[in-house]
Amino acid sequence: MPKPQETAVYTHGHHESVLRSHTWRTAANSAAYLLGSIKPHMRILDIGCGPGTITADLAALVPDGHVTGVDHAPGILEQARATAAGRGLANVDFAVADVHALDYPDDTFCVVHAHQVLQHVGDPVQALREMRRVTKPGGFVAVRDSDYSAMTWYPSVPGLDDWLGLYLRVARANGGEPDAGRRLKSWALAAGFTDITATSATWTFATAEERAWWSGLWADRTVASSYADRATAGGHASAEELAEVARAWRAWGEREDGWFAVLHGEILCRKWA
Repeated sequence: MPKPQETAVYTHGHHESVLRSHTWRTAANSAAYLLGSIKPHMRILDIGCGPGTITADLAALVPDGHVTGVDHAPGILEQARATAAGRGLANVDFAVADVHALDYPDDTFCVVHAHQVLQHVGDPVQALREMRRVTKPGGFVAVRDSDYSAMTWYPSVPGLDDWLGLYLRVARANGGEPDAGRRLKSWALAAGFTDITATSATWTFATAEERAWWSGLWADRTVASSYADRATAGGHASAEELAEVARAWRAWGEREDGWFAVLHGEILCRKWA
C-alpha cells in the first residue's frame, strides 16, 4: 500500500506563475480568522509554508515565540528562508515535512496553521489528526482552504467554465479534493475535534490591476506549469485546449466589468485534551 503522502500530488507545482500568487499571500489577507488568537510568546507550526510570506508575518507577531515553517517540497524552502532573512526575522526556521506524519513530539506547538494544504493531501483527516497531536492542550489548529466549485465570476465567459471543469478533473486525478473548503468542518470532526469555529472569507479581484494579475497568473499557469503538464499527461486536455482556456482568462481580464470571487472555508479548532 502506498504511503499517505504518495496518494496525492501537488497539482500546481512551483512555477513562477504559481509563486506569483503564493508570494502575494499575507497573514492579513489569508489568515485573518486566526490573528486574534495569536499571543507574542506562542510557538507556531506553519504547514505548507511555500515561499514563506505568511510564515514571516506570523513570526513578526510572536516576537517572544518561534515559528517553524514546513513544506513537502525542499526546493521552495530556500525562498522561504530568504523571505525571513530579508525581513530580519531570527525567530523562524524551516524544514521538510509530511503533514500525514509530522516529525514532532506530542503537544509541541501553541498553534498549527495550514493555508491551502488539505485540498492537496491524500488523507486530510489523518493530516488533521497529526496537526492535533502536535498541538498543546489549549492550543489551536487553524486551517483555510479554497472551494473551487464555489468560485464565481462575471461576465460568464464559456472558457472559464471549461477551466473550472478541467481543474476539478486534474486535481481529483492527482488525489486531492479541490472543494476542500466546504469539507473542513466535517474533516475536523472526523479527526476528533469537538471545539470548532467554522467561518468563511473571500478574495475578490475586480479592479483593472487585480483582474490583470489574477487572469495573467492563471493564463500562464494553464499553459506553462506542472498543472499544465499533468493536464496533458493525464489526458484531461490537449495543448490547444489549454491554450483556449488561457485565452479565455486573458479575455476576462480585459473586461472592465470583470469580477471574480474566491471562497475559502476556515476552521479554528481548540484542542482541550
